[in-house]
Amino acid sequence: MIPELRFKLLSPHAREPSYATKGAAGLDLGAAISEPVTLAPGERTTISTGLAVALPPCHEGQVRPRSGLAIKHGVTVVNAPGTIDEDYRGEIRVALINLGKDPYVIAPGERIAQLVVTPVVRVRTVCVPTLDETPRGVDGFGSTGR
Repeated sequence: MIPELRFKLLSPHAREPSYATKGAAGLDLGAAISEPVTLAPGERTTISTGLAVALPPCHEGQVRPRSGLAIKHGVTVVNAPGTIDEDYRGEIRVALINLGKDPYVIAPGERIAQLVVTPVVRVRTVCVPTLDETPRGVDGFGSTGR
């Protein structure tokens, strides 16, 4: 059975989240704004999607950048991926940053991010005096090569 994502439009400028192609992993999220917003180089802002969602139980929503915006203009999601918890019912807002050299104008309705809905495994935490050994051990950043 395909899980169901229930959503509510909160603004007349909101658009239904939708897959751009049959094989797309993420639902496109549009900018629910009435006028263009200019994002200067280095500037961060949040953009309204005008959507609230009810995720399926044991699922999360991951707000991810759109590769075209990132590669062509340097505009990406600041906290990628942004997490939407299954019990959150507020508006989805997308935190964008312009890492490019030029100002970028976000148009009303423009696809600004994508939402990937994925299962979540919840764990039971257990405090232990020691952890099992591995070949990597405590070696951190960059320790696995390249």
